[in-house]
Order: sequence, then C-alpha cells, then structure tokens
Amino acid sequence: MSSDRQFVNPEQPGYVGFANLPNQVHRKSVKKGFEFTLMVVGESGLGKSTLVNSLFLTDLYPERHIPNAHEKLKKTVKIDASTVEIEERGVKLRLTVVDTPGFGDALNTEDSFRQVIAYIDEQFERYLQDESGLNRRNIVDNRVHCCFYFINPAGHGLKPLDIAFMKAIHHKVNVVPVIAKADTLTRAEVMKLKRKVLDEIDSHSIQIYSLPDCDSDEDEDYKEQCKQLKEAIPFAVVGSNGIIEVKGRKVRGRMYPWGVVEVENPDHCDFIKLRTMLVTHMQDLQEVTQEIHYENYRSEKLAGGKRTSKAAARSSKDEAVLDKDKMLQDKEEELRRMQEMVAKMQAEMQKTNSGNKGGVRSQQV
Repeated sequence: MSSDRQFVNPEQPGYVGFANLPNQVHRKSVKKGFEFTLMVVGESGLGKSTLVNSLFLTDLYPERHIPNAHEKLKKTVKIDASTVEIEERGVKLRLTVVDTPGFGDALNTEDSFRQVIAYIDEQFERYLQDESGLNRRNIVDNRVHCCFYFINPAGHGLKPLDIAFMKAIHHKVNVVPVIAKADTLTRAEVMKLKRKVLDEIDSHSIQIYSLPDCDSDEDEDYKEQCKQLKEAIPFAVVGSNGIIEVKGRKVRGRMYPWGVVEVENPDHCDFIKLRTMLVTHMQDLQEVTQEIHYENYRSEKLAGGKRTSKAAARSSKDEAVLDKDKMLQDKEEELRRMQEMVAKMQAEMQKTNSGNKGGVRSQQV
C-alpha cells in the first residue's frame, strides 16, 4: 500500500548524489566517535601532567601522589594509563593518556625504557590478537599513536638517556620532541637549544614524526600553518592550569615578578602550536601508526611465526630420521646377535660330531 505523501528529492535534476558520500562518512564517524592514545615520557618534574591537563582542559590525575627524594632512589618505571571521554560540539573522543612516572629517576637508568617498549609491543600484540579473532567489529584500539618526549631545558641538549630511548622507540611510535618549561629560557636560548637538539637527532639518525607535506590545492593559510608547525619542532612549551587576570582579561598562564607568561600566546611559547599539530594531524598520526609501525610489527611477528613453524617442521623431520636410524641400528644389532648364535650352534655341532668319530675307532681296535 503506497503512502499518500509524495517522495521529495532534495537534490536538483541531473544530480546523481554520490558527492554526498563524505557527509555520510562524517555522520558515521561522529556517531561512532574517535580513539586516540597519547604517551608522555620524560623525567619527573618537567610538567608532563600539567601540560596534558592544559592540552585537553581536563584533570586526568586528580589523585596523583608525588614521591619524595627517598622514594625516587628505588623507584622503578611505572605505566599509568588514564582514559577519559571528551565531547566537543557533538564529537566524542576517547582519549587515553599513558604516563610513565619514575622514568629516569633511578640512579641506574639503563633499564628505564624497557617497560615502555614492552607496553607498546603489548598493545600491538593485543590488537593483532583481536584482529585475528572472531569478533573484529568492536576492536578497541589502545595502540600508542603519539609519544611526547620531554627534554630537560637545563640539559644543554640531549642526554645519553634521551638518545638511547628515542633510538629504541622511533620505529615503534611517532615521537614528538618537546622542550619542557620553556619559560626558564630566554628566546635566544630557546632557539639555540632547538638547533642543538635537531642536530643531535640528525647525527644519531633518530626518526621523529614529520608533518605531511601540503597538497598543491590546499589554501595558503593551511600551507603557512604547516610551515610554521614544521619550523617550531621541537616544541618549546609552558604548561599551566591556573587562570590569571591580565589587563582585564582572564588567561591561562604563570605570574612572575617580571611579568606574565601566557600559555596560549604563540609569542610566549609553542603550546598552541603543539595543540594545533596534535589536533589537525591526529588522523595522520593514526594512519602512520597503522600503516607503518603496526605493519612492521605485524610482518615481523608473522615472519617469526613462519620461521618457528619451519624450525618445528625441520626438528620433527630430524626426529623422524633419528628414529629411523635407531630402528636400523636395532635391527642390525639383532641380526648380529642371531649370526653369533648360529655360529655358536655350528661350532657346538662340529665339536659333537668329532667326539662321536673318536669313540667308534677305539671300539674297533
């Protein structure tokens, strides 16, 4: 039974409608929501938690315990993952921030990053198992998509621990170097430290996350934004959760005797540039993780499994050959014993026959 209401086509005649496909993808993505995992690594006291809370305007660590100097002596690296649901203008983001308290605090820092690497590999392995399982529609992606590595501004460059850690993880995760507490340096000192950090990264062949090149059809404002973001690496940031009033307006920043440092002022620090990079290139960070880092792990895992299966087949084949050789040896041993028994019986029969012939001759005489 047909309805009395007439079907209304909102499009104009001669318009097929497949140009509306991006809108369908947009509606589906907004309904499903987005997932992103950010890891922050660096020494204690560099403002990692404060920066993360400033980036996403939330408090991810309401009950954080700050250890004293005595506790830091024997403290090991701990993996602390916090997940929060953020919604902005109807778009939902499931954000997971992985913090590493205790990194670089111990006197012996040789094994500081082993647990971090183990956590990254564990998330890759879990995703691989879920992807190979039966229920593939509701896979939770906890893979680390980006790693902010905090550099001490008083270190005059990269420390041996910084170099060793970034070289160990640069092929597993997107590394973004961040100079912490940039308000402790002058503008000239910040530029000098940036150049030195980049030179050391290049000299040690460390691969940090590089922003994708802009297409030729992009607008000029976006091209200029990408250019400034590339020039700002490594980002020199200042974090603050406090709101202060400056000239009649409220801003987030830090108050000093000589003035105010505004966190969201691009002339004071690179905080707004770091947040812009993270938000505008969040999809690219996920794609690089999926197409490069995860695929490398997956191919190595599958290749290792094939080598294991080949080794098992080779060992089983060797065992079969050994069993066959043992059977042949047992048969040869049994045949040798039988030959010895036959030879012994023949010798006894010859001895008996010779004894009977001697007895007959004595009776004839």
